[in-house]
Amino acid sequence: MMSDLAAPLLQRFFTDKLDRHLGASAHTKAAYADTFRLLLLYAQKATGIAPSALSLADLDADLIGGFLQHLETERGNSAATRNARRAALRSFFTYASYRAPDAIATIAQVLAIPAKRTKKTLVSFLTRPEAEALIAAPDTGTWMGRRDRLLLHLGIQTGLRVSEMISLRVDSIQIGSHSQLECIGKGRKERVVPLQKNTIKLLAAWLSELPNAPDGPLFPTSTGTPLTRAAVGKLVARHAATAAEHCPSLAEKNITPHTLRHTCAMMLLHAGIEPPASRSGWGTPGSRPRRYISMLTWS
Repeated sequence: MMSDLAAPLLQRFFTDKLDRHLGASAHTKAAYADTFRLLLLYAQKATGIAPSALSLADLDADLIGGFLQHLETERGNSAATRNARRAALRSFFTYASYRAPDAIATIAQVLAIPAKRTKKTLVSFLTRPEAEALIAAPDTGTWMGRRDRLLLHLGIQTGLRVSEMISLRVDSIQIGSHSQLECIGKGRKERVVPLQKNTIKLLAAWLSELPNAPDGPLFPTSTGTPLTRAAVGKLVARHAATAAEHCPSLAEKNITPHTLRHTCAMMLLHAGIEPPASRSGWGTPGSRPRRYISMLTWS
């Protein structure tokens, strides 16, 4: 019925579709949960109805459209973020259409809300001198500086996504005759990354500073918790600003954690690896685990 509560259906969406049918990753479920947390808060403010008492009739196209507009105008989200939130909502309402057929008219109107056109931004990459200046920017006389230097170095040498970087644990690193790191990346594919000698040296020194806890984060905060995406973004921006004092060309670029990944890709291309050859190391979907290929060396 249209008066049915949305909360039980939303709970089943997470436990039935995301968990049982899709086997969604923790990252995906967290992103979806954040979308619905924001929606329920907005709906309560807009309707005066508590989240637990909202029905599908309350979550109509006008309210959902207003929520998406709220994300941009009041929360300052980009059109791309707005579209990602919309995709999560569409997934739920599509699920609901098969379980609440009497609400199909309301659901159809929500599903008809279009995505917003976005501008494709060209992601910059760093030249070798710029990359070296960025890696040299942290103050290695401090614990955080040594951590940040390794993170920047590893990001550029391996091309790992920021989500992969912050999920690395102490036991992700294997140092020996075939030194490498292992991680679970996008699509929950296992990735094995061979390590260069200078990277091994930095990692060995860093591991000696960390607690002897195999499941501990490789890049912890001062309190021992893993760094977050936001924290990595801030430290990359901070060190880029410092590096720009010695390498002015950095000031002309918008440097984000993703820039490190693009820098790795460009250096692989410059080393003679064609895009099809490097694609297997960049998380192309497939049935087999993927292996990164890294040929970068640093002075």
